Amino acid sequence: MAQGPGAFGKPGVFDQITMLENSNSTLLQYPTQFTQNIVPKQIHSHNDYWRDVPLLTALSFGVASVEADVWFINDTLFVGHELAALTPARTFDSLYIQPLLAILAHQNPVNVFTANQTTPNGVFDTSGGTPLQLLIDIKTDGNSTLPPVLKALEPLRQLNYLTTFANDTLTVSVITAVGTGNTPLNGIKALSPRDVFFDAPLTGLDDPNTSFNVTLSPIASTDYEPAIGWPGIGNISEAQAGNLIKFINDAHSRGIKARFWDTPGWPIQARHAVWEQLLNSGADWLNADDLEAASQF
Repeated sequence: MAQGPGAFGKPGVFDQITMLENSNSTLLQYPTQFTQNIVPKQIHSHNDYWRDVPLLTALSFGVASVEADVWFINDTLFVGHELAALTPARTFDSLYIQPLLAILAHQNPVNVFTANQTTPNGVFDTSGGTPLQLLIDIKTDGNSTLPPVLKALEPLRQLNYLTTFANDTLTVSVITAVGTGNTPLNGIKALSPRDVFFDAPLTGLDDPNTSFNVTLSPIASTDYEPAIGWPGIGNISEAQAGNLIKFINDAHSRGIKARFWDTPGWPIQARHAVWEQLLNSGADWLNADDLEAASQF
């Protein structure tokens, strides 16, 4: 009786794969493979500095937005949720700026093949044009902390890695820096060119004193509980669903993406019900503490 392919063992293709992988063949290596096969997702890593490895853990799940709480103390920007959590080693520069510079250097090799490339590649190998959103949550006085934040971003600025609004033109690059927390709105408005933006109030975009649009605020956020209130258990009310859609549509009409923070984290069933409601209603960023769960949702 004739035997079919593979009747006496596994197909030879697996032997070839094993041989090439074990040999560290240059056929399998390329400069931008740092995030190989990782698909970027509209997930925001809330309090990203709490991860086992800040920034890198988020990128490993394809998370396209990360958040760093910064404290300006003794002429240094430290990162942490509260004063008791700060350490000399964990700075904005060491946890975010330097790693991003190293990653983007790998993603943007300088060689004969890239000689005519005019725009940089972002952190995601599968989608080089997808920017990483960097939310900078200022915890100390905003007016005194904004200048050192701008200074800290200078290495990224020099390499044209920052999304910038200048001469009435918004140029999206590989890092979009957004100030939140105590970030001063007037300080951001005054920037010219502007390469740090403002996290707008999602429930207050009709403020008569400010014309919120994407050139000032690419994102608008609000605390989920007081804005919507549905805990994810039982049915969402018509009024709650209406408010959710109203806030999202209000942002979208201005070209701004919507984010709700402090959504229910437990029970898991409730968390997932809220996530589903948010996404089905058009929310752009899924604010998450459990990145693995969010990436698989």
